[in-house]
Amino acid sequence: MPAQVDDVMRLCCELSANQQIKAAVKNSGKGAMMAGAMAFAGGLVGGPPGIAVGGAVGGLLGCWMTSEQFKPLPQIIMELPAQQQQKLCNDVMTILGNFNWTDVAQLIALVMGNATLKQQVAAAIVNYVTRELRAEVQYGD
Repeated sequence: MPAQVDDVMRLCCELSANQQIKAAVKNSGKGAMMAGAMAFAGGLVGGPPGIAVGGAVGGLLGCWMTSEQFKPLPQIIMELPAQQQQKLCNDVMTILGNFNWTDVAQLIALVMGNATLKQQVAAAIVNYVTRELRAEVQYGD
């Protein structure tokens, strides 16, 4: 089974690179930690007014730190934990159905040679990234 997941992940990377898909994964946890830390520090220094000022400054810093940075989708896919890769693989396998392939090159050729299949797999990848990773997707440069 891991070979199948690896093949499907390589297909996803090839397809998303071919279509120049990028995604920005929002990381709101970092921003929230920054706002909380600054509010705490402001409270230590300035009491209740310091909490308000620290929270505001921390919120702005957190917003700036977590502003959307688009990365190539193949990079994001390869950085996914095994469990999320398996979930993406399952989504793509639903489309591939009972196709059999001997190696990743044959799988990529099979999908890239069929416009309908290529479109369906690309849609499954984008759907997974927007639904599961809550990422914003961008096409091209």
